[in-house]
Order: sequence, then structure tokens, then C-alpha cells
Amino acid sequence: MTLLDALSLTGIMIVLAAVPSASVALVVARSATAGLGNGIAVSLGIVAGDLVFVTLALLGMSALAEAMGAFFSIIKIAGGVYLIWTGIGLLRSKGSIKTGKEAAHPNRRIMTSFTAGFFLTLGDIKAILFYASLFPVFVDMGALSTGAILSVFLITIGTVAGVKITYACMARTITARIRSRKLQRGGQVAAGSALIAAGGYLIAKS
Repeated sequence: MTLLDALSLTGIMIVLAAVPSASVALVVARSATAGLGNGIAVSLGIVAGDLVFVTLALLGMSALAEAMGAFFSIIKIAGGVYLIWTGIGLLRSKGSIKTGKEAAHPNRRIMTSFTAGFFLTLGDIKAILFYASLFPVFVDMGALSTGAILSVFLITIGTVAGVKITYACMARTITARIRSRKLQRGGQVAAGSALIAAGGYLIAKS
């Protein structure tokens, strides 16, 4: 992989990671309602899921993933159910969004957030097909070197984690500046509705 190839792949991955999606909605919602740590945990879960697909794509196992369609359908349904559950929780919540010291101890939900991001990403089986189509443009799949594989891994981690964590930080900053409980409640309703819709869409695609 040349430097130009690496820069080009990085640019494409940044744009794709920044596109509004169910994963972005989950990152923002968890960061805004459960604290920045949870938003980062979701982001890392998304990265972990992406790395699974990247590995499969680099190893030329896209056909195997297609053959495991039933397994990924179960993961997709599980991810959709979690999104709906999280959305309903936001809609039913009567409290205001926690900010500052109030959200300083979200550790008990960190693993839940990480798992949600991981499952949501694995639910999109099309991702491996996308990676399997994208990587040959920048990497010689017939003569993969350890350096090329590490480069792709680092690019994936840097771009996906960087963009998603940026979303998490932005959500936290915005909610930290909101003082109106009415506006906070409106944000919870909007986020909850978006998550329920995303979860329903994910289940419908399974």
C-alpha cells in the first residue's frame, strides 16, 4: 500500500464514518444521556465490529459470511431489539439529561454500551461485502503483507473511532450547555424516537 493509497482510503473511511446512521444515533444518544464514557464505549464497540468485518474481508471470507446469513440475522435482530429498548427507555425517562458531575460515574453501563455498538455493527452484514469490494482498490489482496494488514487496521481504528468519538464529544458538549429542562426532554424524545425507528428498520432488514 502506497502513501497515496493509505491517504485515499483514510479519506473514504472518514466520510463513511461521518455519514448519519444508526451507529451515529446510538453514539450521540448514549453520550448525551449516560455520559461521555458511554458514548466512547459505543464508539469502541463499533470499531470492534468493523475490525471483525475488515479481518474477514482481508482474509477473503466474504463468501463464508454470506453462508452464515442466519447467524447474522440473529445478531441483527438482537441489535434492533436493544435499540428499541434504549429508545423506549429515553421516551419513558422523566429526568433531565445528566451533565457534569451527575454523569461522572457511568461505569456500570460501559460494557452495555460497548456491546450495543458491537452488535449494531455486526448486524450490518453488507459491511463485509463493502470492505471486500473497497480494499482491493488500495491493497493487493493477492499478496497481502503484514504491513498492509496493519495499515488497514490502523486506518480503520483511527478513522472510525476518531469520527464516532468526535460525535460523542459534540453531544456531551451540547447537552452540558443546555439548561432548559423542556429542551432536554425534547432531545430525549427525539433521540428515543430515532433509536426506535433505527431498531425497527434493523429488524425489518433481517
